[in-house]
Amino acid sequence: MTTATPEPRALLLSGSPRSGGNPDTTLARIATVLSERDIPTTTVRLCDIELNPCTGCELCRASGTCSRFDDDMTALYPEIERCAGLVLASPTYNYTVTPQVKSFIDRLYPYFEFTEPRPGPYKARLAGQGRQLLPIGICEQNEASEMRYTIPVMRDALEVVGYEIVTELALTGHFYRGTVAADQTAMARIQAAAEELADAITPPA
Repeated sequence: MTTATPEPRALLLSGSPRSGGNPDTTLARIATVLSERDIPTTTVRLCDIELNPCTGCELCRASGTCSRFDDDMTALYPEIERCAGLVLASPTYNYTVTPQVKSFIDRLYPYFEFTEPRPGPYKARLAGQGRQLLPIGICEQNEASEMRYTIPVMRDALEVVGYEIVTELALTGHFYRGTVAADQTAMARIQAAAEELADAITPPA
């Protein structure tokens, strides 16, 4: 895998296993906002692709990429590297992210470089390139505290990989499919977060 300077574009990932769920609705709005700013986007529903969970085989330490599986993550790596912006949206499952999001995060392991002997210092090859992350958590309950680890899991894991956090978006009180679209307050917050992301990944004039 290469790690060239990323382009001002965004990769939008939905961790919902339900098609048309609130993460999908949220990402659709973000894609529209970014498009209005002439920022290209790619949207991927993680449940629609073949994404095997990491087995910890560590073959990637020698190859620099995942050598265990030749699945759809293989094609996703170049898009990750190409995009300066990453939006990762997950509903809350048992106080944390969905299995699809966890598998995606774990499959970013090839971007780490380790020293010998283990354990020892390590670094991320995506770091220092101005990459920006917008983590989004969505839950049924009205209190953001009910999400517990949903946003921290995405935020902390991707920060270590090399992303800077643009802002965090916790959308509460949404269980039924697509209800976030009728929540004017939520949509305004989504709009504002998308604008922040656009500003962060757009080169200065």
